[in-house]
Amino acid sequence: MFGALDISTSGLVAQRIQLDTIAGNIANMQTTRRADGKPGPYRRQVALLASGDGRGGVGVHVDSVIEDHQSQPRAVHDPGHPDANKDGIVYYPNVDLSTEMINAMIAVRAYEANVTAMEATKSIMASTLRLLA
Repeated sequence: MFGALDISTSGLVAQRIQLDTIAGNIANMQTTRRADGKPGPYRRQVALLASGDGRGGVGVHVDSVIEDHQSQPRAVHDPGHPDANKDGIVYYPNVDLSTEMINAMIAVRAYEANVTAMEATKSIMASTLRLLA
């Protein structure tokens, strides 16, 4: 019975990391320099989920958080920008607000589903204890 709680708990942790990653993407939508100060736009981050709890148990965990290299940065003509190249082009992150908001809604719904599963498990456990008492 406690395994069901472990599965739901791992889902809650994984979805929280998903939401943190999405929030970071949205916060860096206009960042035109890398974290190390070098030129180049911020790259969208993606949390990759894997089965198991990372220790051989049941549930889900975040295997890694990687940069999205499949979509290209947005090129905007803005010669007055300090990070513009010689042609006046500024490269902005490959973050699309609509995509991030949809991913956030999915993660929130998954989080809510895990909370509901935990509440159902607790109710079943309480009913079982009442029957045994």
